[in-house]
Amino acid sequence: MQAKHESSADVLVVGGGLAGLSAGIRAAELGLTVRVFEQGSGRHYLCNSRYTGGLFHIGMEDMGDEPDEIVERLERITGGETRMPLAWTLAHNAKRTRSWLSTQGVQLIRVGPDGLRRNSLAPPGVRNTGLNWRWRAGDVMLRTLGTRLTELGGIVETGVCARELVMEDGHVRGLFVDRGGKDELHMAPVVILCDGGFQADRALLEKYISPAPDKLLMRNAETGKGAGLNMAQAVGAKLTGMQSFYGHVQYRQAMTDGRFWPYPVMDSLCVAGLLLNADGSRFCDESMGGVYITNEIARLNDPLGCHVIFDEEAWQGPGRAWLLPANPYLEKAGGTTVSAPSLEELAPKIGLAPDILKEASARWNEAVDGKAPFAPARANPEAKAFGLRKAPFHAVPLCAGVTYTMGGILTNGAAQVLDREEQPIPGLLAAGACTGGLEGFSRSGYSGGLSKSAVFGMIAGETAATVVRASGIIRKEVTS
Repeated sequence: MQAKHESSADVLVVGGGLAGLSAGIRAAELGLTVRVFEQGSGRHYLCNSRYTGGLFHIGMEDMGDEPDEIVERLERITGGETRMPLAWTLAHNAKRTRSWLSTQGVQLIRVGPDGLRRNSLAPPGVRNTGLNWRWRAGDVMLRTLGTRLTELGGIVETGVCARELVMEDGHVRGLFVDRGGKDELHMAPVVILCDGGFQADRALLEKYISPAPDKLLMRNAETGKGAGLNMAQAVGAKLTGMQSFYGHVQYRQAMTDGRFWPYPVMDSLCVAGLLLNADGSRFCDESMGGVYITNEIARLNDPLGCHVIFDEEAWQGPGRAWLLPANPYLEKAGGTTVSAPSLEELAPKIGLAPDILKEASARWNEAVDGKAPFAPARANPEAKAFGLRKAPFHAVPLCAGVTYTMGGILTNGAAQVLDREEQPIPGLLAAGACTGGLEGFSRSGYSGGLSKSAVFGMIAGETAATVVRASGIIRKEVTS
């Protein structure tokens, strides 16, 4: 590749989201020169961190809990598949990261009584349907962190796409980037990959996530295209946990109508109600929760063929549960449930033969009453299943909303990228949604994107300082 050779830095960071800016700021605090390359254009470039509603948590609970409690939680939600060095690092650095963010000007406030809402970005995300991000939550966070990095002498360059890592003698030594169609070569002893997941790359989604990626809702900024993952793999990095993503079950019309994403979500209804695929069959353990259900919908041959069926009791109960739930926000956003006075009359409205829905509902009610086993089984007794008892009966057409992929580049607790023998690749670090090993796996266990990005971004900056100092080459300034 022929490229113009540009000025170097101590650290090159790919991606200007929470992980990338955290890495850059921490490295700059420790005396390093930093360049951040962000593919988006302008001061307010889009990325998932810009869109976030702003809840810092670990496994839907307080990120400030005791480390042993957090590790146990991560083991539980992933069925023991989480990499323990990563779980341990997250748990033991969560409080420190929360305090460190406050020193950078990021304000966290309590917006609810539970652990999930104990640490929310201020001003909090708008609790309304549709996408509302300007001057709220993630937008303010990125503006704050970007200003802080500039104050420390770091540079954020937008409209620049990272293309290829430079390897010399088994070490990563720099990066080829594309700036306006022209190639540039930037050299540095450390490169940190923080460019998000691969949720916006249809080919990668089809390879790892779904046989029908075009039938998934992009509940994200559509900027995470797996560039860092591909670059790391090209120099020998190991990938892990690629089969799962974080997301929510959404109203099907969200595929074409922005009023219905990222909220309201249908998760609580799906946990409690009768969830059927296009053939009128149950296909997963709904008691595992909304993120798990969303992954199972995505794995179907027809992810747009699902409905959840429920009665008025469920609509007034779990239909009102969680953040911006279906009841009443679906109708407030302009959507409707499909309703009928009987299941036989409801069936054709959702594309099912009456006898198929009647049989499925009968089996469901028997299982709810304890007269027969659930098939598939429901493993979580705390997730109550609601029978179909009293007219009118309702259904909601569904789709799977993908926020970010939870698998990716395998790293250790120091944010070093590991090769296929699980040894560090010298000079290469990674943090945030482009990494794997902490969450996801067969249960789609969700740890929390903001906490993961902030903690490992900060640690990547600290590891970068150690690596650069060991190299004996620290640059005093970097020119724009």
